[in-house]
Amino acid sequence: MSQPNGPTEAAARIVTGADYIESLRGRNLNVYLFGERITEPVDHPMIRPSINAVAETYDLAVQHPELGTAVSHLTGQRVNRFLHVAHSVEDVVNQNKMQRRLGQLTGTCFQRCVGMDALNSLYSVTYEIDAQHGTPYHKRLKTFLAQAQQQNVVIGGAMTDVKGDRSLAPHQQVDPDLYVHISARTADGVTIRGAKAHQTGCINSHWLIVMPTLRLSPADRDFAIVGAIPVTAEGITFVYGRQSCDTRSMEEGSIDVGNAQYGGQEAMVIFDDVFIPNELIFMDGETEFAAMLVERFTCYHRRSYVCKSGVGDVLIGATATAAEYNGVERASHIRDKLVEMTHLNETIYATGIAASYQSQATKSGAYLCDDMLANVCKHHVTRFPYEISRLAQDIAGGLVATMPSEADYMHEELGPLLEKYLQGRADVPTPHRMRIMRLIENMTLGRNAVGYLTESMHGAGSPQAQRIQIYRHMQLAFKQQLAQRLAGIDLSDAARDGLNELMDSYFARVFQTAVAPTPPSAE
Repeated sequence: MSQPNGPTEAAARIVTGADYIESLRGRNLNVYLFGERITEPVDHPMIRPSINAVAETYDLAVQHPELGTAVSHLTGQRVNRFLHVAHSVEDVVNQNKMQRRLGQLTGTCFQRCVGMDALNSLYSVTYEIDAQHGTPYHKRLKTFLAQAQQQNVVIGGAMTDVKGDRSLAPHQQVDPDLYVHISARTADGVTIRGAKAHQTGCINSHWLIVMPTLRLSPADRDFAIVGAIPVTAEGITFVYGRQSCDTRSMEEGSIDVGNAQYGGQEAMVIFDDVFIPNELIFMDGETEFAAMLVERFTCYHRRSYVCKSGVGDVLIGATATAAEYNGVERASHIRDKLVEMTHLNETIYATGIAASYQSQATKSGAYLCDDMLANVCKHHVTRFPYEISRLAQDIAGGLVATMPSEADYMHEELGPLLEKYLQGRADVPTPHRMRIMRLIENMTLGRNAVGYLTESMHGAGSPQAQRIQIYRHMQLAFKQQLAQRLAGIDLSDAARDGLNELMDSYFARVFQTAVAPTPPSAE
């Protein structure tokens, strides 16, 4: 069995969103939805909104290259920022600015952050694996990445295993396929089996990078596999995930859809002896680096959740519009609730972008954001969108959940009655009021709630995962010594030296006084 070694130079370069959509046609993927195989996902009404959202990442790069592109350190050419490895604080910060803007434009998940964060974390981890083991992973990754940049493809990351019995390690599972693992080896590469769950935008990607999902022991060697796989590879099956109200996109009309153009995508990916050639393997058995990869990926990805502040901007705008249409926009309690929604939304953005501003260079030259603030950002995201959504429903009113359908509104007899009784302010067309109510429903209860709420809770690790990392980084001993010094409690010489060392480390991190390592050559 053979697969391409990477994105090919001969393939046509994708530039615009329209180019991207056309690149997805005719791939003969094994996609299932409602128990039926979907022959052309591009034209399926439930899938197409998610494709439209990814297309926006291309059009943003064309229309606003300062935001959507960056100069590749590998080629010196401008490339899509989702395929760029950050080599400065500015690079990391601009990822966040791009993510917020795309959230504003789509009102949903645009599905490319996992791949971007996977590439950035793998860049530094493969460099350090090679330094310890003399492996060729970093060079392979750079070759693959340069070709991906040239072709301008979508790369998705696949990290979350289905996990089976979570009290057992991967090698202890009754069924080893509950974690993706190597099922066979040849001189040319490996085959893998297993499944990845909750895979954002996987069907809309050109390539998937498979990674381990947790720290591994030496006994888990066959589970320590990282490799790039084209989504067209033999042996891959995609099972599309259900979302609340998702079938509304298959009905006539556009009012009840809520977000008439864009949507997210989650699916399960099943690997049945899928081949990965040696040239596309970036980790194979180096179990001691699995935790580093997972932690660096989650560090990037947890602060990537500033995208939810862009989606939050849309929901705040929808809520303010609903208040106007209801004629209550001047009420003090309405204004106060909109202020609270904005405060929560900006707090998400503030912690995420602060994590990016405090990025530090890794040994590879790639910059990694601040782990503590990244985890604080994501922990805010597990809470604040729920409160923002509650306030949105509070202000909008019960019609968010009980409004009659568009088909009823268009009915010959019912229509005039609904036109009369669904009206708010006399100068606002009734269909406008219906549309804004459906948009709020879409974002807080319906199809895009999976991206704004459920994914906010569990994406990039569920809340306890962030609390564990916050505990690891909260430096209690350092803070105790600060308090003891001010309280006049004598510190031992060792404690005083340790305090000074921690203070130096703190200032180096916060004020970027540490000398960044010289980036390795791109050759």
